[in-house]
Amino acid sequence: MTYPQALKDHLATGVTTLARCFAVTRRDGVVIGFTDHDRDLSFDGILFRADSGLTAKAIQQSTGLSVDNSEAFGALKSEAITEGDILAGRYDGAEVRSWLVNWADVSVRVLQFRGTLGEVVRRGGSFNAELRGLSEGLNHAEGLVYHARCSAILGDGRCRFDLRQPGYSEERVVQEVTGARVFRFSEFGGYDDRWFEKGRFAVLSGTAAGIVGAVKNDRLRAGDIREVELWQALGAAPAPGDLVRIEAGCDKRPDTCRLKFANYDNFRGFPDIPGEDWLMSYPVGAALNDGGSRRG
Repeated sequence: MTYPQALKDHLATGVTTLARCFAVTRRDGVVIGFTDHDRDLSFDGILFRADSGLTAKAIQQSTGLSVDNSEAFGALKSEAITEGDILAGRYDGAEVRSWLVNWADVSVRVLQFRGTLGEVVRRGGSFNAELRGLSEGLNHAEGLVYHARCSAILGDGRCRFDLRQPGYSEERVVQEVTGARVFRFSEFGGYDDRWFEKGRFAVLSGTAAGIVGAVKNDRLRAGDIREVELWQALGAAPAPGDLVRIEAGCDKRPDTCRLKFANYDNFRGFPDIPGEDWLMSYPVGAALNDGGSRRG
């Protein structure tokens, strides 16, 4: 890490006016600033609040490829980080930047850490959040899976299917919700039973806007009543009247890709890969081995 000369000169005086500032950028674009100084600071268009109740432990950094890490902890405050936002997953994977700042002259500063938020643990009215450095990305698995089913995600750059086509997504107003997990809609026909299973469930309005869940079950009941169950409850419950979007699901099978989405040209699996029985087979000398089926 290279310190600017102005900061080096300030440190050399032996009497310093230093503070740390943190900026958290959520995936929805919201930026929140914090500082451990006793008054607010501001630079780069970000207000770093002194009354956030947030502080951090020392950052461990190295010159190699090992993962830099630290931990931030603080109190849950309604005007800063709220328990509801944490439960809703709004801080999952958020970008974190940390500066060492001369609070008497905020232009004299150095960026000490840049990474993402990892695991966030709540304890009563406080929280602990793991900070993961940029080298954390080196731990992610790379490469393709040699598998009979498709390895792409429906609608991504490898799948290339446009879910905005008619018949593959539906926007509906929430009518009945149980435990932020089970949703029931009346007069919701026009789609086959289980059409949305394994699909995405996105909240578009209300206090839960921006939260996305995965559909576990999609059943069409009598009277065109549709019941959609998610794999797990959303962190914040949508209220009746909120708008949601439900997208068709894909089970990664070649027949689904061909018949449901007419997208077999972009199928990213290997449907003709030999199965486990073939891998465990062995030559038999007493019979004809011409590759054909055997008749007993």
